[in-house]
Amino acid sequence: MQTLAAIDVGSNAMRLVVGRLSYEDKLETVENLRLPVRLGQDAFSLKQIQEGTAQLALDAFIRFRKVADDYGVERIRAVATSAMREAGNSDILCNRIARATGIKVEIISGEEEARLIHLAVSSVVPLKNKHTMLVDIGGGSVEVTLSQGNNILSTESYNMGTVRLLAKLSQKPAKLPFDELVREYAEAARRRIEREIKHKKIDVCIGTGGNIEEMGALRKKLFKRESDSAITFEELEKLSKILSKMPVEERMRKLKLKPDRADVILPAIIVLKTIAKEARVNEIKIPGVGLKDGLLLDLAQSLSKAPRTSRNEQVWMSAMRLGEKYQFDGEHAILIAFLAGKLFDQTLSLHNLEAEDKLLLEVAALLHDIGHFINTVDHNQHTYYILKANLLIGLTNREQNIVANVARYHRKSMPTVQDENFRSLSTKDRSMVIKLSVLLRLADAMDVSHTRRVKSVTLRQVKNKWLLKIEGGSGSSLETWALEKRCSLFQEVFGMKLEIEE
Repeated sequence: MQTLAAIDVGSNAMRLVVGRLSYEDKLETVENLRLPVRLGQDAFSLKQIQEGTAQLALDAFIRFRKVADDYGVERIRAVATSAMREAGNSDILCNRIARATGIKVEIISGEEEARLIHLAVSSVVPLKNKHTMLVDIGGGSVEVTLSQGNNILSTESYNMGTVRLLAKLSQKPAKLPFDELVREYAEAARRRIEREIKHKKIDVCIGTGGNIEEMGALRKKLFKRESDSAITFEELEKLSKILSKMPVEERMRKLKLKPDRADVILPAIIVLKTIAKEARVNEIKIPGVGLKDGLLLDLAQSLSKAPRTSRNEQVWMSAMRLGEKYQFDGEHAILIAFLAGKLFDQTLSLHNLEAEDKLLLEVAALLHDIGHFINTVDHNQHTYYILKANLLIGLTNREQNIVANVARYHRKSMPTVQDENFRSLSTKDRSMVIKLSVLLRLADAMDVSHTRRVKSVTLRQVKNKWLLKIEGGSGSSLETWALEKRCSLFQEVFGMKLEIEE
């Protein structure tokens, strides 16, 4: 039995969830705690987190630490989203929290946020064979994610979070009522949503986030419904009309809304209504899970005895979509990824990397040539820029950076600390990039003609040298020549002689 904790550092509040992972890999939630620290109020209007707000955040983490210690938590993961992404002094706050509590806060991308939320949803809602749209309304952003089954197809982040809207639209006296201003702001994102959804039929629409859960509760209370686990478009329209006539104080008094919910609930309703209308959905399901739950589940899966195939599948699907977007040679790319993976497995004793690092090599191999879309000249550099600009769902920022660098160095000169992109990596990651780049260069050489004559490869150690033998049809002399050119690089990096077997 292991006790785990996850912390979601949101723009409107901070949330802690504690769970117990049994020896049978069953996860049970034992504690949920929400503290209303509104980081977004400073981050979105001032681009800095003020000292008073920072102290509230620190106090919240001290309380989280105490709760975690009371439960005997062995592993904690804390992530922060849009407010901390945008605040200029977020690193300083993260350092203060780490010094005071020993908890390291990781600032994640919108793509990683969407992946974790989707993971939480897929654990409680059957998504198999369904085209699903997930809408997560947070304080800083709104994430709209499209998925097929348990894999994400695409995710888009919109700066329509409720705290952000309050900060932006409340700055100056306005001629229009507040709800009208929110509608106009939400409409600005309509075309982007329309472009992403196009004419696809949404089988199920799911809403997450505290505001959407509150909508379900209001729907049950005001319209005498049996459940708070869904809300219809028609009910959203009614709620919008009711709340737009109520001042914030009246919402608190009559509807029993908390102060930090009463002011943001109307913008959230208007945003959800706009997205639902554009997606042509009549009902939004509310499963009652969110980022913190996905975070806890992801942490549990990383400790589980079962392999994390779902993450690998998600990363691979995201990489394939990116490759197709940039018109890669799919058959060549898949072959190079396969060969690179074989080389990785056969040289485990030589490179001493973790088994999980194989995925980074395979993804870099799959996408190594996408820079051709921009220009064949220096296409490896263009590949790097594309991978830095297009995050792959399922990879952390660090992993994405490693993939981009490995693909960058699949040809021409090897990395040096004079290259800014390589210099910015940690010492450990630089070593990994160099080793994986050598394996990718060997794999790429085996299909230098793009004719896919080589079908497989065997790389083995014999005494004080390594022998590489390619398997496939005849006429692979060009590939053999390309491999021989890379033998000296293998010896330079791994300190072992490499020979090509006939």
